Amino acid sequence: MQTMTDTAKPNMLIELLITLIIPSLILMKLSGPENLGAVYALLLALVFPLAWGARDLLMRRKLNLFAALGLVSILLTGGIGLLQLDTQWLAIKEAAIPGLIGLAVVVSAYTSKPLVRVLLFSPALMNVERIQQSLSQRGTGDAFDARLKAATWMLGGSFFFSAAMNYVLATWIVVSPAGTPAFNEELGRLTLLSYPMIALPSMLIMMAVLYYLARSIRELAGLKLAEALKGHA
Repeated sequence: MQTMTDTAKPNMLIELLITLIIPSLILMKLSGPENLGAVYALLLALVFPLAWGARDLLMRRKLNLFAALGLVSILLTGGIGLLQLDTQWLAIKEAAIPGLIGLAVVVSAYTSKPLVRVLLFSPALMNVERIQQSLSQRGTGDAFDARLKAATWMLGGSFFFSAAMNYVLATWIVVSPAGTPAFNEELGRLTLLSYPMIALPSMLIMMAVLYYLARSIRELAGLKLAEALKGHA
């Protein structure tokens, strides 16, 4: 997550603590009738990621698609629990968010601005002007555009993988009726397990896409990754 200044960048451990660990522990440990109860424990657990997401949006001072979708996902989870809907809706919701992002990524491959340009091949990360000059001199611009399209498909695949795993994990873990302490406890376990079982593999796929992009820049533009990164002399 980025803020307005470099010195204000949050610590990843703090972010995991607020958005993952604390809400999961609240759901798993405080949902019983002798503690907060199912409803109040769910509401308290939702406060932490909602507050963090709202903080991110306010500090950016502009709408971030992924942060906004994260907030929508949290609100939908709360709605399913508070309205005591069928848990199948939770599985559908867990799969729908990354699935829609993956679909948008793939569709963008056939536009003038594939999303891989926004996420990985962007002026904020890469020295795009220098890379484009090298591609133009070598006459490899079209080949590089084809590589970007392939990278966009790979990036979309990471979101489709996440959608499938989200659905499987949700249907496997959350089996109790919504609005019960058991549902909250299962939701807490789902939240904890989703990071190592879904987020980490997705990050590995993202790293593979970045490696593919770096190799394409080296082969087609003749630039090493360090030379292609923003800020390199």
